[in-house]
Amino acid sequence: MEAGKGRVQSWRSQPTPENVGTSFFHQLLHKRTVLNAREDPKSLLHRLIFVSKISPDLADKRDLGEYWEQQFQRYNQGENVTGLLLLYPAHTIHCLESSGDVLYCVIRNLQRVKKRGDRALVLDPKIVLMSHNIPSRLFNQWSYKVLDVPGQYPGDKFTEEAMDGIISECLTKILKIGKHLTKYPKGSKNISDSVFEKVPELIIPQTTILHLLQCKDLLMPEQFLQLYDTPLHIILDSDRVWPTHVHLTPVKTRSL
Repeated sequence: MEAGKGRVQSWRSQPTPENVGTSFFHQLLHKRTVLNAREDPKSLLHRLIFVSKISPDLADKRDLGEYWEQQFQRYNQGENVTGLLLLYPAHTIHCLESSGDVLYCVIRNLQRVKKRGDRALVLDPKIVLMSHNIPSRLFNQWSYKVLDVPGQYPGDKFTEEAMDGIISECLTKILKIGKHLTKYPKGSKNISDSVFEKVPELIIPQTTILHLLQCKDLLMPEQFLQLYDTPLHIILDSDRVWPTHVHLTPVKTRSL
């Protein structure tokens, strides 16, 4: 009897057109709840992309994939983590989708990892993109891929205009990779070679990652967190109008 009562209360708690609300916010929240019924809609969805160097002491790059998977289990706060980690001979590019709390835990972890110096698995990470309130996930799970590509080195110096094109091309390929991976069902976290054999043009060149690591406009984790943790100092309009909030001492003038 109690179990049936619980089911009735659970059914009644579901949003219906009658009790969703009339505001635009409630309509969006109801739509998000319906589309993501299996996920917790309590927090918004964000996307983080960062690049880094791989420690030369790392013998098996698959260990880095297992490391991040363990970290995600620690960060799990009711939000699933999806994305892709591409492991090059000496560099990585990592795309993650989850709640803001989880992604900022990742950035703080990158900051702590950098302080470890030679003991760190990744070195000199830089934030390429942080997208807030994205409408849906691009990847259906988190996975990684070890790429067997020849080493590449940056050529001529790039301009700011060229850097914008490099970032745009990198983000475009990540979106195309995510769309391509939706054709495959969920399975092993280690992507098989056959997935990229059909679309080798989607693999981001290692030269692109080298340019991203050298870009001065991209923030390191500690720089990103400094901006995030620093409170805003906003001058209110009341501070700009008369009378002032402090007493002004009159200036004595001499009579002519």
